Amino acid sequence: MINGRRHPGRLVVLAFAVAVTVGTSLFLLPVAAEPGRTTSFMTALFTAVSGLTGTGLSVVDTGTHWSTFGEVLLLALAQVGGFGIMTLTALLALMISNRIGLQLQLTVKTETNTLNLGQVRRVALGVVAISLVVEAAGTVALGLRLWLGHDYTPGRAFYSGLFHSVSAFNSVGVSIYPDSLTRFATDPWVVVTIVLLGVIGGLGFPVLFEVLRGRRRKRWSLHTRITVPVYLSLMAFGAVFVLVVEWARAGTLGPYGVGEKVLISFFHGAQPGTAGFNSLDVSQFQPATLLVNDMLMFIGGGSAGTTGGIKVTTFALLAFVLLAEVRAEPSVHAMGRRLGNDVQRQAVTVALMGVGAVMTGTLVMLATSSFRLDDVLFEAASAFGGVGMSTGITAQLPVVGQVVMMALMFIGRLGPITLVSALALRERSRRYELPEERPVVG
Repeated sequence: MINGRRHPGRLVVLAFAVAVTVGTSLFLLPVAAEPGRTTSFMTALFTAVSGLTGTGLSVVDTGTHWSTFGEVLLLALAQVGGFGIMTLTALLALMISNRIGLQLQLTVKTETNTLNLGQVRRVALGVVAISLVVEAAGTVALGLRLWLGHDYTPGRAFYSGLFHSVSAFNSVGVSIYPDSLTRFATDPWVVVTIVLLGVIGGLGFPVLFEVLRGRRRKRWSLHTRITVPVYLSLMAFGAVFVLVVEWARAGTLGPYGVGEKVLISFFHGAQPGTAGFNSLDVSQFQPATLLVNDMLMFIGGGSAGTTGGIKVTTFALLAFVLLAEVRAEPSVHAMGRRLGNDVQRQAVTVALMGVGAVMTGTLVMLATSSFRLDDVLFEAASAFGGVGMSTGITAQLPVVGQVVMMALMFIGRLGPITLVSALALRERSRRYELPEERPVVG
């Protein structure tokens, strides 16, 4: 039994809290803001939490408020959040002493959802290697396009490419442009690059490790066989829905040609489960489109990826449980494997706690602001899902609303199970079972 004070979940939460404190302090420095701009404590705190959790929601315009130092600091926090605080710590320990203690291995396991403690060393190195290689490739692709296709100077082009590559891969979705990526809405090179970066980060490192090992699809683990098709199917559903519902709407897809509509819909279908950039004005979406985005953001991406939410695996497991119950089957099966009761309970717990967090946050923000339900629910789902898309009301929320948003970011990034285990005083085991009785259901 692990001592409650040294529980890995608690250490993960503590590490994030320390990183947020450091980030807030640095954002408060005058050098972090453009000349003539002042940064309040709430702005610094919100930006630090948003960057570290990979959410990307902001209460100020990134490109005009923050200096180059502030932008680089935001990227650094996003990168640390993407690596995982404890994964980065494990890497540093490995570099210094060439060994990782059991306590630290347990902590990294909690942060990365690694299934085998013996794999922690490889996971720590793999996370960093994959992140840097993918981000470097994205930087080159975006930098070349901005330089050669949009008449940017080489320095500006590759800086912008680096910023948006790191932001996309780590699911931050924050841009140095006030209109996010609207100016590149019809540029296939930029759009496809951003989507690929977001998908690679959003699939989750366990899936990436398995795919990169070159295993045939038939030999993939159950986790990978569930994550890949469900994740891509949700993206496709989102893209088709945006295309159909927003096709003729003047404020969204209406002014574009057929090919451009397809490209923009493809981009927006991917964003709820990846980075959260936007190439359309989200506030102009139909209520139905906002609601579908709410659901997709709540689900999020793959486990141990750079997104938040309950994760696509959790969503799929709930569907398998539902299917088994409808069929009156005594056990739950998925893709040729039987799911244990503990996995089913965990999926139900994560989903219900996620619903509770988003609904509570939405109620508090509705009670403390004058915004409509569609907009408030969208912001809450975006914060919990670590997406960063916004209808534009985040900066106008009262202090209470912004605190709620930060709490949702924190919960969505760490995961309800990790947070609860971190807050629990100690692990408990039941020494006896009570008599069984079946209440009426439904």
